[in-house]
Amino acid sequence: MENTLGLEIIEVVEQAAIASAKWMGKGEKNIADQVAVEAMRERMNKIHMRGRIVIGEGERDDAPMLYIGEEVGICTQPNAESVCNPDELIEIDIAVDPCEGTNLVAYGQPGSMAVLAISEKGGLFAAPDFYMKKLAAPPAAKGKVDINKSATENLKILSECLDRSIEELVVVVMKRERHNDLIKEIREAGARVALISDGDVGAAISCGFAGTNIHALMGIGAAPEGVISAAAMRALGGHFQGQLIYDPAVVKTGLIGESREANIDRLKSMNINDPDKVYDAHELASGKTILFAASGITSGNLMQGVRFFKDGARTQSLVISNQSKTARFVDTIHLFGEPKVLQLN
Repeated sequence: MENTLGLEIIEVVEQAAIASAKWMGKGEKNIADQVAVEAMRERMNKIHMRGRIVIGEGERDDAPMLYIGEEVGICTQPNAESVCNPDELIEIDIAVDPCEGTNLVAYGQPGSMAVLAISEKGGLFAAPDFYMKKLAAPPAAKGKVDINKSATENLKILSECLDRSIEELVVVVMKRERHNDLIKEIREAGARVALISDGDVGAAISCGFAGTNIHALMGIGAAPEGVISAAAMRALGGHFQGQLIYDPAVVKTGLIGESREANIDRLKSMNINDPDKVYDAHELASGKTILFAASGITSGNLMQGVRFFKDGARTQSLVISNQSKTARFVDTIHLFGEPKVLQLN
């Protein structure tokens, strides 16, 4: 899969990032997302594959593109009969977030990315559009920290695993009312808190790399993005756990269904009979082969954002594979017109 699709999926996230970055700082988060979706889908439909979106632009919304269940790939072309033989194509499941951190793009803030994860059919958990309690940590703490433990307990474990004092640890938490007690506990334990407004996929993945100065992600975010994070962290060998949150009273902000009881019924209809189950990265991304790709829209801890120059742009992307056990950073120059002298700054 990596040999067949590795470069292709990099180009998918690059095109989405470039399209969205043109709207950076313009205060139009919906447009920044829409153009990313369109660019991602257009490039995806040129790939010789049989793809199915399992996490996309909205389970309940009438999303016109990259909606859950949509078929993507070369066979969706109007002239499919002349360009593809479905029986010869690889069949994969795809999780996408064409613009992770729409507000970050709209207001010119760091950390937004175009991201996707792929696996063979059935290899990614089809998470409902609920919320998820998440815990991400570096590989050294894998299987030692636990989402059922308190933040204080997990910080002590992290301190031991990383051979750092708790005061040296940095925990990323989304700035939400629901996290007030969590933030207070982390600070009282002695660790430092890095608050983010959006985009916890990048924060989770940063835990998998040394030198990012991010040692954990804690708190509640969107469930679909949790699956994408889990795919990357599984390939990196990092720790990731997620637990679905179905009670609107816990989330406090954001849409999460009509009621706790209705949400439990909805989960049962999706064959999720234990709504409180804690999933690890291997359960959320269970496929034999996992590929993750991201391209920076605005600059963050891991990647530079899109940088435009006359008649072109420069992107930085990341592709992670559990097949080759690699994490590759890809720096690309995109020429929009006739080839000219490349601008490297």
